[in-house]
Amino acid sequence: MLKKLIPALLLIAACSNLAAQKKAEEAMEIYTGKYPQEKVHLLFNKNSYIAGEKLWFKAFVFEGYNPSDISTSLFVELYDSNKTLITKKMLPIIQGEADGNFLLPESLKEGIYYVRAYTTWMANFSEDFQLVRQIAVYNPSSADKIQPLTDAPWTAAVFPESGNLVDGIETKVAVRLQSPGTSPADWSGYIVDTRSPEVKLASFKGFDGNVGSFSFIPKYGVQYRLTAEDTKGNRQNVDLPQVQDSGVSLQVKTGNDAVRFSLRSKNTAPGTLYKIIGTVSNQIVFKARSAKMPGQTYTIPAEQLINGILQLTVFDEQENVVAQRLCFVQPDLLKVKQPVLSGLALNENPRASNTFNITQPSESSPYTVLVMDGKAESSEDQNSLLSTLWLTGDIPSKIDRPSQYFTKNHNSDALDALLISEKWKRFDWKMIMSGTYPIIRYQPQPYISYKGKVTIQGKPAADTDMNLLFNTPGNGIKFYSIKTDAAGFFTLKGLYFEDAIKFSYQLNDPKIPKEQVQVIFQPDYTFVPFKNSLPKSNYILVPRTEDHKSDPQIQRYAAEKNIYNFMGEKATLIEEVKLKAVKKNRTKELNDKLSSPMFRSASETVFDLVNDNNSATGSMNILQWLQGRVAGLTIESSMGNYIPRLRGQTASIYLDEMRVDPSTINSISTADIAMVKVMKDAYAIGSGSSGAIAIYTKRGGITGSPSDSTAPSKLKQISLKGFDKQEPFTVPTYSDETFKTIPQDFRSTLYWSTNLQAKPDEASTVQFFNNDDAKDFKVIIIGYDEKNGMPVYYNEVIH
Repeated sequence: MLKKLIPALLLIAACSNLAAQKKAEEAMEIYTGKYPQEKVHLLFNKNSYIAGEKLWFKAFVFEGYNPSDISTSLFVELYDSNKTLITKKMLPIIQGEADGNFLLPESLKEGIYYVRAYTTWMANFSEDFQLVRQIAVYNPSSADKIQPLTDAPWTAAVFPESGNLVDGIETKVAVRLQSPGTSPADWSGYIVDTRSPEVKLASFKGFDGNVGSFSFIPKYGVQYRLTAEDTKGNRQNVDLPQVQDSGVSLQVKTGNDAVRFSLRSKNTAPGTLYKIIGTVSNQIVFKARSAKMPGQTYTIPAEQLINGILQLTVFDEQENVVAQRLCFVQPDLLKVKQPVLSGLALNENPRASNTFNITQPSESSPYTVLVMDGKAESSEDQNSLLSTLWLTGDIPSKIDRPSQYFTKNHNSDALDALLISEKWKRFDWKMIMSGTYPIIRYQPQPYISYKGKVTIQGKPAADTDMNLLFNTPGNGIKFYSIKTDAAGFFTLKGLYFEDAIKFSYQLNDPKIPKEQVQVIFQPDYTFVPFKNSLPKSNYILVPRTEDHKSDPQIQRYAAEKNIYNFMGEKATLIEEVKLKAVKKNRTKELNDKLSSPMFRSASETVFDLVNDNNSATGSMNILQWLQGRVAGLTIESSMGNYIPRLRGQTASIYLDEMRVDPSTINSISTADIAMVKVMKDAYAIGSGSSGAIAIYTKRGGITGSPSDSTAPSKLKQISLKGFDKQEPFTVPTYSDETFKTIPQDFRSTLYWSTNLQAKPDEASTVQFFNNDDAKDFKVIIIGYDEKNGMPVYYNEVIH
């Protein structure tokens, strides 16, 4: 969407463009074309956890302000406060989205942990732009507990608009607070001339815990000092930068209709022309040239831009940067599509069923939907998808609760002051204009890629044809033919599978024994070591007392974990029952296909060697394998043959329903047998009470379940690791009697779906069950418009 905006704006700029150096434009054109930037947002299923439970997350990967199509793999890692890697995941990115989960080990000590998310393409650039999120993990067994860092010291810093204080030019100044804990939300400040500290020249009140601002007219030769203080009496004194007697000041105002800016200067060379370049997400969207004309205002129509950070840079005639300013385009007209909730059937009674419908605003991607207890904290409370997309994904400095700048009641003046205090660090004009660009070490790969090397007796198998047989779950066996290069290498690209995939290989040349052939694989993907320091936490560890062990909040976390453990056990039982049912159905289908009505008996025992009982393939004789598997059946050995006896009588043997003697079975490989039936009563085929053994061989069209298929024994096998598989998120269904035995339900997450299909002609329905005490519900819905990439976002508490 952003690329469509550039031509229109450049046409506007062309009216005032004169022949001049274009080093900056040429450098930016190279940077835009070769070095697109990605950023990641993570939504967690809740805000804090207890050791032993699972953490679920949904990732949104953007290039600029649109879903990214650069990377197809996301790397997510979990660290403790000592930067020890606990676990890691590699997940597929589909249309800019990925999802997964971590198991938080029972052994984790209580503390703050860090989730890092990045793509390998992002690893080519500064680690400051990789996502690192803090999560609190509680453990009542730990000797220490975490508590918020209150009354932490804070510091103040001042930032004149465009970076300069110029004599006689009224200037807006941002005041920025920073703290290792939480900065004070209620604070104020004033400035004085250090020669007359008792006279306040300008006063202001902070917008929030991050920033405040004021305006004044500086005078050359005067040293100004800022005093900032909170309501507890804490105070900071900071000297403002020295006032310059000459220079350029860039002043910007943003509105719903346009971004307006003016250039004011003092004591600069007559006739000097300045070049102004505007960039959004590292792309030029505006450029013009201007002489120093006090009072002239330039206008960039907002209708031709999108929400996001606009960087305005002023260059002199030698293309030196003389002033810079960040601002946000249309801060009071955020282009977000909000889905409509309809058909609300809400019931605050304990464990009651609740439903609502999501009416699609337009052509939307599948929704990610999170429903929480209304009093629970969400990861979106601190840093939302919108704040990552429009602010923190590109501004890596610490910002307290950045989500506040994109809510319904946001303060656009606060956001503007915040951006005055920031610099755009995705690139540096001086560096790229000198031809210094990022070094690309990691190229994006299509999902999973492996590089293989084939050797024969330890030597490279150059220009050699090889067959690969992949056993893919759900898709059966697939055949591929590859050819090595002159060094014996080949590459497998674009693989998409979870967990691990087994495959067999064999050279086309049958003269080369398989024992002489070896294939070694090296993945083309990599987890990139984290070099940065972890962010400072807003929490500290203190010794745990007996009172802390009975903390009601910890007890709620523990009760919630017990519910998930209960559901996990039930889910395992259900899956086992389903698996048995599937195998039973497949065995029945096989029996119906192979056996005629005469060879069916109510007393039969069926062994399915296609879908089950693969251990039979390791036996030399199928009759020998039957020993001990059927009550009343014994297998005796006589003169090299195996004789079956049922209840003391010799049982008849049938091969594909033709009667044979035991010696015939010696020549039948168990790998060629599809099914065996032991019939204790076989009157229909004339065997009477002595019973019969019916053996059926494999025929055309008979194949097993994909998970049980095996490659021909002449091929060598190897296994490759794929993407990490996400475990399903389960919730209690109180309409099922089984779940009514749960003693306490204090779940904070009542519903979690990362792929709720958005239906074009009808609403999507969400159903969930209440916990024991929720009176209202926090609903978060995230998606994007597939036509223009506009975010679809909903974050409200409903009653």
